[in-house]
Amino acid sequence: MSSDPQATRIPVTLLTGFLGSGKTTLLNRLLQDPMLADALVIINEFGETALDHLLVAHSTERLMVEMSNGCLCCGTRGDLVKTLRDATWRFSRNGQRQFQRVLIETTGLSDPAPILHTLATHPQVAPKYRLDGVVTTLDLATGPEILDRHTEAAQQVAWADCLLLTKPDLASEDQRQAMSRRLDQLNPTVPRREVRHGEIDPRLLLDLVPGRRFITAPGIGHRSHDTPSEAYSFSMPTPLPGAALESWARELMTALGPQGLLRLKGIVHLCGHDQPFALHGVRQTLYPLRPLPAWPTEDRHSRLVFITQNLDRALIEAALPSLRSATAHAEEPIS
Repeated sequence: MSSDPQATRIPVTLLTGFLGSGKTTLLNRLLQDPMLADALVIINEFGETALDHLLVAHSTERLMVEMSNGCLCCGTRGDLVKTLRDATWRFSRNGQRQFQRVLIETTGLSDPAPILHTLATHPQVAPKYRLDGVVTTLDLATGPEILDRHTEAAQQVAWADCLLLTKPDLASEDQRQAMSRRLDQLNPTVPRREVRHGEIDPRLLLDLVPGRRFITAPGIGHRSHDTPSEAYSFSMPTPLPGAALESWARELMTALGPQGLLRLKGIVHLCGHDQPFALHGVRQTLYPLRPLPAWPTEDRHSRLVFITQNLDRALIEAALPSLRSATAHAEEPIS
């Protein structure tokens, strides 16, 4: 046995980044790599209906835990402690632990500081785990505005050991320069890598801070989220027409405005298709519907989640009849 207690601790990578910055896309790509076949994946979601864990590639051998009781930096920290504390026996076979590292995907609204602080100081967790690194995703096109408006996003960048700049194909040169200046202020020394569609060698994201334990520093506390955020969830049993769904979502996103609607995500059943599709929207940008390999459960209902800021649920509910009307009058597969 190694005389270094650090060598016996399980490495933990914290994957963070603001809403819609590409965390789940990145995680899906990473989990396709054999290097991470022995990883325990913990996914934290914001809102009453959890979807992100359904959008992550599953296999019969994948070890995955979903936590949807709240933001990890707020009320769910106790759940994280319990999950990590129990994982070594819960995910074991014949007395042998079945994972060699942990990946934690936070919500887009999480501040990493209190998460790291909790992990550093809890006596049932700190002796078993060590920080392998904080990986932060940031939308290259919208990042400067997000950083200026949301303290959580700035904290995610400030704590990063590696910054992944996503959606570079959507960014202008002016936006790139503005991002570079902003990152020079927040975290000038860490590596910055542009990433398209989550494509990156996992080796660039592992062993970022070998030998370092979770950060402990006096005065690390949690600031309340800047503005009240809510997640509103809706379920629809009838298959949806793809073109009508996209048109409806664009109109609704425009009506709600970029300051009211932060994120739209869903797993949907489209007319004429057996497989599910993923629906993604960030502020005023709606991305093309993306087919998923298979339904993660027997449930074939479409589920939509709207993450909002200072927005009444009734505004979204008022728009649902038009989508239901389109569903009743159209049945067509998308191309």
